[in-house]
Amino acid sequence: MQLTLYVLYYKQVLVTNCCRVVSRLIFGGRVRRQSSIAVVLRRFSSMNTIFFIGQLVGVSSILAALLFLLAKLVSRHRCSHVQDGYGHAVLITGCDSGFGHQLALCLDRKGFVVFAGCLSPEGAGAQSLSRQSSSNLKILKLDVTSDEDVQQAKKTVQENLPEKGLWAVVNNAGISDWAEIEWSSIEDFQHMVDINLFGCIRTSIAFLPLVRATKGRMVYMSSIFSFFNCLNMGAYSVSKRGLEAFADCLRVEMASFGVKVSIIQPGNFGQATNIVKMKTSFDIWEKLDEEQKQTFNRQYIELASEYFMSMCKTGFKNADLVIDAMLHAVTSAQPKYRYVLASATDTFFFLLFPFLPTVLTDAVFSLSSMYAKRKEMLYAK
Repeated sequence: MQLTLYVLYYKQVLVTNCCRVVSRLIFGGRVRRQSSIAVVLRRFSSMNTIFFIGQLVGVSSILAALLFLLAKLVSRHRCSHVQDGYGHAVLITGCDSGFGHQLALCLDRKGFVVFAGCLSPEGAGAQSLSRQSSSNLKILKLDVTSDEDVQQAKKTVQENLPEKGLWAVVNNAGISDWAEIEWSSIEDFQHMVDINLFGCIRTSIAFLPLVRATKGRMVYMSSIFSFFNCLNMGAYSVSKRGLEAFADCLRVEMASFGVKVSIIQPGNFGQATNIVKMKTSFDIWEKLDEEQKQTFNRQYIELASEYFMSMCKTGFKNADLVIDAMLHAVTSAQPKYRYVLASATDTFFFLLFPFLPTVLTDAVFSLSSMYAKRKEMLYAK
């Protein structure tokens, strides 16, 4: 009898507990389901908001792109350009030889009044210009490192401007030299920067008001060495990188006035001009002190000299590519910001080069046999 009572008691407890469990499962499940549904609804609402924002951003981007294209079309239509040069004047620095000399003749044939700045007005280059050109080409004595020369040139230009004013200034005057940094003195760097950088700045500041009045062009002769850091071209690279920084800042400022600023970046045109300074290994060796001679021995100096001269002989033999780019910068309704002028393969490389990480750009030079020989020969007796 007692056993029977125990069985009945535990049966009741079991049934009661089972009922509680089932109740929790049913009603707790409903709560959980209701909670899950609420979470899903909230997430769905959030997704709708994100989707809406995405659509808004997408539509805004498309509208912005369309407005940009429309603005470009309008600016192209309204942009000042020169079909021919009649009534317009152009000032070119560095016309004794090279690019400046050839550009002066081209613009003269197109009807421009050309003010050809020459370092030596009585020299062979200036006299050749006078013989080959029309009366529209005027030779100016212009040393871009001289404030007096620049101001006198400005006065002469103002007194002889044609009816449509000064359309463009082509800052072409420049020099080149090669040497490793430790072979150079501070005077070497100073001389390079005085002409290639400060000469352009001095000329630009003087003539900008005249160019601004015509909504014309400012053109700067730079080089691939403004961004391509190469052995033996330290001082030259410093001057050209500084020049491009100046031209880039000027471009932003002059946009408000309708003045276009272009940078010309020639590659290896040493054979097409006389800009490359010819010097022998003996010239370099004589400038070194005893400590430098211990580091850079005579054999390496001779190798470096031969290598540099051989590289100069592999470049373009005529300047047509550069002259065409300069003409485009002066006369086109839409001149480019930069003109990279090299072979097709080199152009692709130079366009890519500024975007590569430094570890890769430095590694490029290790591929050269010259660098391997250099490392072996340094400090050698």
